[in-house]
Amino acid sequence: MITFPTKSGRLLSPGQAGYKIVSRVFNYIKELDVFLLHLVGRIPSHHLRRFFYRLDGIRIGSGSTVHMGARFYNPHLIRLGEDSIVGENVVLDGRDKLVIGNHVDIASEVMIYNSQHDINDKDFSAVTAPVNIHDYVFIGPRAIILPGVSIGRGAVVGAGAVVTKDVEEFAIVGGVPAQKIGERKNKDLHYRLGRASWFR
Repeated sequence: MITFPTKSGRLLSPGQAGYKIVSRVFNYIKELDVFLLHLVGRIPSHHLRRFFYRLDGIRIGSGSTVHMGARFYNPHLIRLGEDSIVGENVVLDGRDKLVIGNHVDIASEVMIYNSQHDINDKDFSAVTAPVNIHDYVFIGPRAIILPGVSIGRGAVVGAGAVVTKDVEEFAIVGGVPAQKIGERKNKDLHYRLGRASWFR
C-alpha cells in the first residue's frame, strides 16, 4: 500500500493524505476571507463596511455599526443586534456562536474569543464555546472576553478586564480575572446609542 510521510514522520494512507490536502486548501480559503475582511475594515464608510460584512455572512441589526479596523475569525457565526456599536480595532471571533444583543456598546480594542487551545491536550488542540452578550451591556476599552462566557443584560465590563466566567445582569466587573466590583443603579434601561461618528 502506498503511504505518504508527514513532517513528523507519521505515514498517511492515500485517503488520509487526500483529506489533509482538502482540509489545508479549505483553511487557506478561510484565511483569505479573514484577510479580505481586514481590508474591508479599513474602508472609511460605515455603509460600505456593513454591506461587505453582511455579504460575508455577519448578521448586523438595524442601526448597528462596526468601526474601522475590526478583525473577524469565521464571520458566519457572528450576530450583532440592533442599535449596537463596535469600536475600532475590535476582534470578534466566530469560530463558535457569538451573539451580541441590542444597544450594546463595545469600546475600542476589545477582544472577544470563543476558541482557545486546550493546554492539557497532547495535540494542543482547539476547543470552542459560544459567547453571548445580552442587551444594554457596556464593555470598556481593551477588555478581553474568553470562550463560554455569557454577559447578562445591562452589565458593565471595566477597561482592561479579562472575563473568564459569566457576568450577572447589571453587575460591574473589573480586573484580571474579572470580579464583581459594583452594580449598575439604573435597571430600567431604554436608551438608544444613536448614530456612529462618520469616518470611523
